[in-house]
Amino acid sequence: MRASTRVVFNTGIQYGRMLITVGISLYSTRLILDALGAIDYGIYNLIAGIIALLSFLNTAMSITTQRYLSVGQGKNDIRYQQKVFVNSFWLHAGIGLFVVLIAELCGFFLFDGFLNIVPERLEVARWVYHFMVLSIFFTILNVPFYATLTAHENFLYPAVLMIMSALLNLGIALSLQHVEGDKLFIYSFLVVIPIFLTTFLQGIYCIKKYQECRSFHHYLFDWSLLKELLGFAGWNLIHALCMVGTVQGIAILLNLFFGTVVNAAYGIAKQVSGQINFFANSMLVSMNPQIMKAEGAGDRNQMLRLSMSASKWGFFLLAFVAIPCIFEMPAILHFWLKEVPEHTIDFCRLILIAVLANQLTVGLTTAAQAIGKLKVYTLVVCIIRILILPCGYVLLRLGSSSERVLGYYILFELLASIVRIYMLKIIGGLSIYEFVIKVLCKELLPTLLLLGFYLFIIHCFDGVFRFVYSIPLGILIFWVSVYCMGLQSEEKMFIMDVFKRLRIKLLR
Repeated sequence: MRASTRVVFNTGIQYGRMLITVGISLYSTRLILDALGAIDYGIYNLIAGIIALLSFLNTAMSITTQRYLSVGQGKNDIRYQQKVFVNSFWLHAGIGLFVVLIAELCGFFLFDGFLNIVPERLEVARWVYHFMVLSIFFTILNVPFYATLTAHENFLYPAVLMIMSALLNLGIALSLQHVEGDKLFIYSFLVVIPIFLTTFLQGIYCIKKYQECRSFHHYLFDWSLLKELLGFAGWNLIHALCMVGTVQGIAILLNLFFGTVVNAAYGIAKQVSGQINFFANSMLVSMNPQIMKAEGAGDRNQMLRLSMSASKWGFFLLAFVAIPCIFEMPAILHFWLKEVPEHTIDFCRLILIAVLANQLTVGLTTAAQAIGKLKVYTLVVCIIRILILPCGYVLLRLGSSSERVLGYYILFELLASIVRIYMLKIIGGLSIYEFVIKVLCKELLPTLLLLGFYLFIIHCFDGVFRFVYSIPLGILIFWVSVYCMGLQSEEKMFIMDVFKRLRIKLLR
């Protein structure tokens, strides 16, 4: 299978999985919010967000393991791949235990007056925290197996497991409507089960299917490789910590100044943006192995071309869903949830805009990881993004609204995107002019057309169910404009070639 065809195939798998899991997750959220209530749901999202601060290790090491396994595949060196996997597995086992220890020690501080939780729910909040720590251990232990599947560009099996996990979570949400006892405690315990099963089944599959996962001999343990993995992961670690810390840091700020009810609104907004962001990440995850393999093969021009293409398609695949949702958010949320917590509509809109700003140059992060020169790139980009936290704290102390804080969040995300371009010029030789012409301008034209369409629709039409026709029509207009104004000639030829082959297969 050709590389471009494989990317399309893998993206199709990701999209199929996403359409199923997003639908299930959104309905599950409605059931959970209804069963727990705004206060308990806000407590759960607050604690889950704090635990996510510790899960940055998962993201950093997953990228590291995948990169080194991809390099080994490019070299066709199975012994090297075995060493990478074994060292990565034991490293993650150690990291998982370390995170559990640190998280439990931090728990004494968090629940001793730091978090703004009503006293009568404090004890159950502690149990929620313990269950979340356990889920993080299983998630970290799963990283080498998931990275192996990604390096082999096998996205089908993880997709099946994610659908299974979503169905289990739906079953848990349905059961909450009928169980007796403390529903927050029961829900927090039950959600650990799908995470454990995913880790177990993914591990068994990789051990049976891939040769590099079958050997755990002591002679494969390599201190120099372990040190190299840790060095590369260290900067990915900082980058992942910055991403998670920014989002969850805002949640903690909102909790300190406004309480858990606002955290419920922020939690729903994060879920909406996260589910929609799957549209963009599906293509990016499929392209990451190709970008890293191109750099490993010494083809820098191909690597930069793929990273620019990932940025553009990543933005398109987010914008065609996010922009319609931004304009139709009130109707969508009222249709989705029985009761919409205060601030939720504005939070959803602002966070989606921030994600769009980040998505403008998202492929350049993968390019920096492929090159391996992460020190200066990571420090500069992360400092810019994390500035929203001290800035937000000062704004809230001065009496600003929570919406204004998220407005500044958009500003810092946009600035970080601009800085990425300059940093890739320094470390990778990226042409700024080429990126502006081939990526930013191509992203801008269809976006402006879609914005104009929705401004016209909102001004001229009204109605509770306007989104039923405005969203499909907006999506159609956007993709027609993408094809006409957003693609290079070779990209149009590739799309026509894919459709031609699909038509031939369907007519057989």
